[in-house]
Amino acid sequence: MYQNLKGKDLLSLHEITTEDLYAILDLAADLKAKQKAGIEHHLLKGKTLGMIFEKSSTRTRVSFETGMYQLGGQALFLSKNDLQIGRGEPIRDTARVLSRYLDGIMIRTFKHSTLEELAEYASVPVINALTDLLHPCQVLADLMTIKEHIGQYKGKKLAYIGDGNNMAHSLLYGCTKVGMDVAIASPQGYKPDETVVKNALAEAAVSGSVVTITDDVHEAAKGADVLYTDVWTSMGEEAEREQRLKDLAGYQINAALLAEANEGCIVMHCLPAHRGEEITEDVLEAQADVIFDEAENRLHAQKAVMALTMMD
Repeated sequence: MYQNLKGKDLLSLHEITTEDLYAILDLAADLKAKQKAGIEHHLLKGKTLGMIFEKSSTRTRVSFETGMYQLGGQALFLSKNDLQIGRGEPIRDTARVLSRYLDGIMIRTFKHSTLEELAEYASVPVINALTDLLHPCQVLADLMTIKEHIGQYKGKKLAYIGDGNNMAHSLLYGCTKVGMDVAIASPQGYKPDETVVKNALAEAAVSGSVVTITDDVHEAAKGADVLYTDVWTSMGEEAEREQRLKDLAGYQINAALLAEANEGCIVMHCLPAHRGEEITEDVLEAQADVIFDEAENRLHAQKAVMALTMMD
């Protein structure tokens, strides 16, 4: 089972099998247990990961860099200012050059097409560490956290409240892969991508989960076991901030909305959080154990992805 992803890219959860998704989650749990117990797990000894950042980050950089160290390898931070792509070198040339030096490439970028071109021309595994369309590594950490706090996926419901962005897209893919019901509540103009929804519906038909796309936060929250949100203004959208605050004002996770969900419902946030906007201070602090477990699990989930794609 652990051979299926060897040498492969991880661009989207939609593009991997359910078996491969569970392989990542199982290995992530094993690596987390080993790290907590102080057991060495140098699965990538002598390997080097290049980390291309066109978008800045806290969690992504630290978790990938630390993860490679814990796996016995080395990570190189490469900002757009460090590479010739910042001066006009085509991404396809960068891909072919870096493939001669590295064992894997991680990229955090804006356009999904940049990721796809990098993967097309690279001869080593490419990992999507965020594009404007998708954020698969975050959802791997999310699924890991749901398993730890709720225990199962089938028969459970996740409700995402807010902008139908890259997080909403990857949650649609991840939840339907594991048979978890998923509802996305977004206002008009902020709905998730139609192709992503179509793909998720096809996945749901196989796994038996239910997909709901609505503008009604109460419909989404009803029967939810997980409430999830993200910032209303992502990187690159700062010019739209005032309009976004106005449009998304009714899409906040607060104590009243949490009360409409199932008893014992957990709240998740991919961070960074803007308290008082998409989530209230009291709810975030009350759910801090879950939210910061979720942040920690980026480390373990990404270690599993790197190991499965880059191991000999």
